[in-house]
Amino acid sequence: MALFIARWRLRRAEAAASVPIREILIDTVRGRSVILLLGGLFIGYFIGPESFKAIKPVFQDSFRGILTLFLLEMGMVAARQLREFFKLGPRLLVFGIGMPIFNGVLGVCLGTAAGLSVGGSFVLGAITASASYIDAPAAVRATLPQANPSIYLTSSLGITFPFNLLVGLPLYYNFATWLHEVI
Repeated sequence: MALFIARWRLRRAEAAASVPIREILIDTVRGRSVILLLGGLFIGYFIGPESFKAIKPVFQDSFRGILTLFLLEMGMVAARQLREFFKLGPRLLVFGIGMPIFNGVLGVCLGTAAGLSVGGSFVLGAITASASYIDAPAAVRATLPQANPSIYLTSSLGITFPFNLLVGLPLYYNFATWLHEVI
């Protein structure tokens, strides 16, 4: 959705006439990052557990090491443009904390309304409050190379992630417990 919104805004700024939303949606779905994500899900679904054993050493066993290198590289990219972050620091701080609280409370409310247990509502709240810490930065980098990584990486990994670990998760759990008691 974020890639669609970004493409739509960029196209609107570039074009004098309005660009059909259908065209932007098709461009977004045909984008390299979306095709790789959907292709991976498709392949994983259809190969099954037996066929996965042959590729397990690459895709499961070495995943943590490759992920560590990927996150290190993304951190170095963000560090190169750190000045931009400091220009937007206070606004990013408000966004990186405010949006998770809003989304987490909304997720807990929707989970409770859907009949989920306290734990289910809490998990839905935690998921909706979280940023995508791994695949979204890669998708943004591939689709929107002009986007500033010090902004999207720092807000997700430097603000939202620690906030959710220290404050957000207990907040969403206590809210889910309270909401189930009230309802």
